[in-house]
Amino acid sequence: MQIETILAPRRTLCAQQGGSKKRVLERLAQAIAQDIPSIDADDLFRSLIARERLGSTGIGHGIAIPHCRVKDCPSTIGALITLARPIDYDAIDSEPVDILFALLVPEEAHDEHLQTLAALAGAFSDNTYRQTLRQSTNNEMLYQSAVVLPESP
Repeated sequence: MQIETILAPRRTLCAQQGGSKKRVLERLAQAIAQDIPSIDADDLFRSLIARERLGSTGIGHGIAIPHCRVKDCPSTIGALITLARPIDYDAIDSEPVDILFALLVPEEAHDEHLQTLAALAGAFSDNTYRQTLRQSTNNEMLYQSAVVLPESP
């Protein structure tokens, strides 16, 4: 997977204030809607929250991959945010989260959705990749760090 096919610099936000899981998901939804006018921020936020109610998307090591299917989504879309301070996210390892990668897929995408989630989870399992993202100090640096995925074993 080439992350630059789903992530854009304008949807990459470094060292943001978090506050709470809901607040961060709302910020992600707004960033995506500002960049993709066919997506409504409020609808997206509700979809992300509904997905979280099914089970936390916190995958461990301070990472969450909130994701959902979106009716008017033209293609798979990603947004990346790092937080100045980690937040409680009910992650599987109970660790607070400071890196979130939101993933939106068209309603009809099934296999692609799972393959992209698996590729992201694999990348985020690499400690060096996580640390590089955490050391980014601005949006551009974060984007450039994010698109260089670790080599698959």
